[in-house]
Amino acid sequence: MTDLTFLPDRTALEAVGLEAKYRRGRALRDCGFRVPAGRVCALVGPNGAGKSTLLTVAAGLRRPSGGRLRVLGGDPGDPAVRPRVAYLGQSKPLYPNFTVADTLRMGRALNPGRWDERVAERLIRGGNLSPAARIGSLSGGQRTRVALALALGKRPELLLLDEPMSDLDPLVRHEMMAALMTEAAENATTVVIASHILTELEGACDYLLLLADGRVRLAGEVEDLISAHRLVMGRYEDVGTPREFAAHTIVEARTTGRQLTALVRPEGPISGHWETAEPSLEELLLAHLRAPGAPALIAPSAEPRLSPSKWSAA
Repeated sequence: MTDLTFLPDRTALEAVGLEAKYRRGRALRDCGFRVPAGRVCALVGPNGAGKSTLLTVAAGLRRPSGGRLRVLGGDPGDPAVRPRVAYLGQSKPLYPNFTVADTLRMGRALNPGRWDERVAERLIRGGNLSPAARIGSLSGGQRTRVALALALGKRPELLLLDEPMSDLDPLVRHEMMAALMTEAAENATTVVIASHILTELEGACDYLLLLADGRVRLAGEVEDLISAHRLVMGRYEDVGTPREFAAHTIVEARTTGRQLTALVRPEGPISGHWETAEPSLEELLLAHLRAPGAPALIAPSAEPRLSPSKWSAA
């Protein structure tokens, strides 16, 4: 029986009760979230949080240990889904003895009917790369450009990127991120990008998944998550939490000298002589990364819509 629930709203990823286990423990624990199609989603978390595992499950490269993950309305690795997904891992595997032209010919041969030579060649030309240059002779930034050309030339509906810019200098990172966002916007590609470089996510991503200890801690539209929090600052010389915060959810509170700074999820007006401001995405993420035990927040747009039992019946 075909599950039609996913067709009208074009869901890119949807998980319920998702688990992934290794011999030494769990990488993902009871994860539930939804990423609508067309978003550029930042996947953030400390080392070991489960980001790479989630991407490999979504790419169909490993099976979940429990629960379910839907990718573009189907199962990861399904023959109807796999051609519509591109995955680029941290190692950016390319054949060092191939030339740039050889690599693009391989992409065309492996993706019959979907390959977009125009997109791939535009990325290559943007880096002034010679088609005759061997991959092994290229710099890190140039290899990343070729790897992205291979991934985007596939014309994917969903692009999964695991720390794609981690080995690049700031200028090249900025150039490559701009090229990636341009190509994704032109083709309405859903992008899920795992990154530790928070500043590069601020202007590029409109959706967020934050993992800690294998669990989803934040999920939803960036604007919704930011607006649900307040940065609260003021002079404070007592011990413990200010009594004015008792009615609110405190994500993190830090005292420097006589100055207290807290990220709060307010349940109403914050009383007292406090300065309040809307946090930046970086401030929001850093506070939650420093306080992985803070209560999770899943925005309405990120709530999964089906239970595992309903999936099993579909």
